[in-house]
Amino acid sequence: MIYLLNSPVLTSYGTYEFQGPVSPDSAGKLMTEGFVSAIGHSSTAEILSDLLGHHIEHQRISVQMETGDRAIVFRLLQRVPPQDISSKQQLEEVGYELAILERVV
Repeated sequence: MIYLLNSPVLTSYGTYEFQGPVSPDSAGKLMTEGFVSAIGHSSTAEILSDLLGHHIEHQRISVQMETGDRAIVFRLLQRVPPQDISSKQQLEEVGYELAILERVV
């Protein structure tokens, strides 16, 4: 399964690999077989839709990664209070990158 996450969160016990940054093209190629969005902010979903070339819904759901599952992680480059991030422009100003989180065991 491929997930989209707002941050590199460990969703359950196990061993994980976290790699990045990765290009939008590399991340988008992982999504060809389908994906589940766990992106909880509409502005983040909008940016990811533009970057990855897929419609990304924002939905605040919990995921439980299992062995072999991967996640495309939208990683902010600065820690900011949630109320300070409400638009694409604000996210662009803070800065971000994409990474891949994989549960290997």
